Amino acid sequence: MNYEPSPVGDVEARPNGDRWTLVFVRDLKHPPDKVWGALTQPDQLTRWAPYTADRDLGGTGGAVLTMIDDESSVDLPAEVIHAEPAKLLEYSWGDDLLRWELAATDTGTQLTLLHTVRDKDMVPKIAAGWHLCLDVADHLLDGDPIGPIRGSEAVDYGWTELNSRYAAKLGIPDTGLPEHLT
Repeated sequence: MNYEPSPVGDVEARPNGDRWTLVFVRDLKHPPDKVWGALTQPDQLTRWAPYTADRDLGGTGGAVLTMIDDESSVDLPAEVIHAEPAKLLEYSWGDDLLRWELAATDTGTQLTLLHTVRDKDMVPKIAAGWHLCLDVADHLLDGDPIGPIRGSEAVDYGWTELNSRYAAKLGIPDTGLPEHLT
């Protein structure tokens, strides 16, 4: 695959009680309805996200998101808490909380992801991972799919450099690869 990561995006790390929230903003040149489909429909999620879903995430209720890393996979329980089509999607994913906010712009959609985790050191790592995933989603929405970049293979597509750059931007020490990838 001939792929180069897009420039580092607009991010922030916010304390959230005993947890941390990554705020990741990305402008997409696609309308909110199209972006919504990529966020909720299993056949699209499997083509860009770090997980697959056992059902359409466009409605509230339980789900299973299967995290994929090379040949292995892990099923994690999820609960869709809010689903307002083309505007807001919020769900738990294991111990994490993900909130996707979509706002129409003159050129498409401003997508804001708020991803809440326990460990502050994970925030730049998560930013680097979502960066790659959203690059892939953007290609998919353009009609030019490049295939998902997941797990340890992300290192081959610029994850390490993105992690370092997001760590510097967020003022969080770069602690390298997550334990499960070393």
